[in-house]
Amino acid sequence: MKAPLAAKILIVFFSLVSVFHLLVLAGVVPYNAVWAGRIKTAQEMYVYEAVSLLLNIAMMAVVLQRAGYIKAWLPQKVLYIVLWVFCSLFTLNTVGNLFAPNIYERILGTAGTLLAAVLCGVLARKPR
Repeated sequence: MKAPLAAKILIVFFSLVSVFHLLVLAGVVPYNAVWAGRIKTAQEMYVYEAVSLLLNIAMMAVVLQRAGYIKAWLPQKVLYIVLWVFCSLFTLNTVGNLFAPNIYERILGTAGTLLAAVLCGVLARKPR
């Protein structure tokens, strides 16, 4: 797969994930159905979801820079390191999702994080 396609898919992916987290914040999706059921209070949910949204924005910014859609703000070397870190974190998250108690999180979460890991790996490879 080529980097431009991987970037476009990741932009859609991070956009959808951000909308999902906004739905959790709005109470449309119950917070006990996410984060492997670890969230016990609304206050915990606000913290987890705020951090998640900030990370999604940061990941989106990195992908947008890698795709050339926004002006470079990270040095190229740092950009590739960050993408490899994302790839690694999504890989670890995929393993964690395999053991999630919620079946939807186990299936959708595993598929989503595996897709994100592979696509971040594609973007992390330097062009030849």
